[in-house]
Amino acid sequence: MSLHRSLKTKPTALDQHRNVLTRAERIAFLMERDRFDASSDAPLGLVKVGSRKVATKKKVKKEDE
Repeated sequence: MSLHRSLKTKPTALDQHRNVLTRAERIAFLMERDRFDASSDAPLGLVKVGSRKVATKKKVKKEDE
């Protein structure tokens, strides 16, 4: 059997946007926004954290005259 193309690993696969954050990433995200205190809050049952990919416009190159 062959491997489906979406399951193949590529060097660029590590740079792709992920929708799911690890627990450590979620805690770091919440600590930046002062919504998690490591001394009093439990690391289990964290609130949901949206992982938004920000699309940026590509710069238009100006032609030299």
